[in-house]
Amino acid sequence: MRDAFRHVTESIAHKCAPTGIRIPIARPRDPMSQNISPLAGKPAPTSILVDVPKLLAAYADTRPDPSVPAQRVAFGTSGHRGSSLQGSFNEWHILAITQAICEYRAGKGIDGPLFIGFDTHALSRPAFESALEVLAAHGVPTMISSGDEYTPTPAISHAILMHNRGRTSGLADGIVITPSHNPPDNGGFKYNPTNGGPADTDITKWVENRANALIEGGLKEVRRMPFAQARKAAGTREHDYLDRYVTDLANIVDFDVIRSAGVHMGVDPLGGAGVHYWAPIAERYQLDLTVVSDKVDPQFAFMSVDWDGKIRMDPSSKYAMQRLIGLKDRYDVAFACDTDHDRHGVVTRSGGLMEPNHYLSVLVDYLFRHRPQWSADAAVGKTVVSTALIDRVAKRLGRKLYEVPVGFKWFAPGLFDGSLGFGCEESAGASLLRRDGTAWATDKDGLVPSLLAAEITAREGRDPGELYRQLTDELGRPFSNRVEAAATPAQKAKLARLSPDQLHTDRLAGEKIEQVLDKAPGNGAAIGGIKAIAASGWFAARPSGTEAIYKIYAESFKSEEHLQGLLDEAQKIVDAAIA
Repeated sequence: MRDAFRHVTESIAHKCAPTGIRIPIARPRDPMSQNISPLAGKPAPTSILVDVPKLLAAYADTRPDPSVPAQRVAFGTSGHRGSSLQGSFNEWHILAITQAICEYRAGKGIDGPLFIGFDTHALSRPAFESALEVLAAHGVPTMISSGDEYTPTPAISHAILMHNRGRTSGLADGIVITPSHNPPDNGGFKYNPTNGGPADTDITKWVENRANALIEGGLKEVRRMPFAQARKAAGTREHDYLDRYVTDLANIVDFDVIRSAGVHMGVDPLGGAGVHYWAPIAERYQLDLTVVSDKVDPQFAFMSVDWDGKIRMDPSSKYAMQRLIGLKDRYDVAFACDTDHDRHGVVTRSGGLMEPNHYLSVLVDYLFRHRPQWSADAAVGKTVVSTALIDRVAKRLGRKLYEVPVGFKWFAPGLFDGSLGFGCEESAGASLLRRDGTAWATDKDGLVPSLLAAEITAREGRDPGELYRQLTDELGRPFSNRVEAAATPAQKAKLARLSPDQLHTDRLAGEKIEQVLDKAPGNGAAIGGIKAIAASGWFAARPSGTEAIYKIYAESFKSEEHLQGLLDEAQKIVDAAIA
């Protein structure tokens, strides 16, 4: 539903408006027929495929202009991202960021190995080569993937935690090179510190500022060596991420119950970093698992087009997932992961592609009933914009709810020390503890939730889609949606600073507002926006960390009509607040 009802407000009125003033635009009455590209869900035409040679040439040749904000290093919720064609992800960025990371490690006394890996985006391999040139020049012991195999994000987090277990010195950290599910012309680069999860703001801001200073100085302080020399450096060592990760999966997924039930599974890696992980998983654990496609193509020409006419490897999008949706009746349950395999999408025979919030609710309900070795105090983690059905599930389970701002970094400490059994965000990202209650990965893991869909089907005798319907019969059915609208930097800053006393109303869609939040209940951190809660629904508004837009999330436990009322009133509240 998120994709089918996504609104992208036209920007033409903003171009005519004075700076800092937004002219509200009436949304179409039939959003399903508006703003959705005619290409959505169809095979990608050659006209929209990225020119890979041009992309790679721009990576090597373009020098970012630090006076242009869009060309500066900028760490959002998932590292620095951009496109070489727009001067926002180029060799200079990677050299500067890696130099800054080396300096950060030295300053903090981090002297263990650095685990590094890259996904299948065209810009990821050259970014890896640039990074290794700097790491080797600094003598950083660097663990690269055996045979230059692609590396999923969770495999890097898992490797960091495995190395650091029981250690107090010689701790490891990592670099993940991926723009996640973003289009083929994008690149991404993020740092995971010694807890294995995404770096917190205090780290990323330091790295960002230092990297920009290095670029402004013409990279004169950057140390590097030729890639061929870096590849053979004494500190550069191969690490078999695939075997270590796959071998350890039995400690987090119950493969015995899957195998005994004979669950017939299908997986579409969407040409991502875990493309070569699935066959070894099937072989090692003797699973009835079919890999729909193992094709890797930097243009991702095999994808169906996403809602806005772009290619995007989003396993939660019904448009991008057309291939697997079309095969749903062949399998008891099927699943896919995005390009770095840190997000999941589950396709059931009973209902097709599940909404992320729907499957996450089922996961919470299942895991906390079938992981007896987890601590009785282990909490359920969710972001403030994830479904309130999870709140209801947690309450029924007698589990503490830990609600945090958007960003998986907020879950890393709890997943590290076991105080969180499970952490999730509404964009299909999640991680959890091992079956014995110890840490598995403190970054998002797409493979494990996918495999858990099969475990759930095996143990419950029904697929997750059927279990979701049972859950809503018992706890209430949510109707949810997300709206996006263009916003200037000044407007985004206003929205991020919005406080409860700036909401000049005590009613929301006919109900009394019970609570207004600008800080997350779980950890007291600013949510970078606002959330208003009534008895039967809520809305949250926050600026995007990576795009010139703001987002409004809403959920009703009454009806689609009530949901639309929530969105309409939320839009008015936000417009008034940022005008």
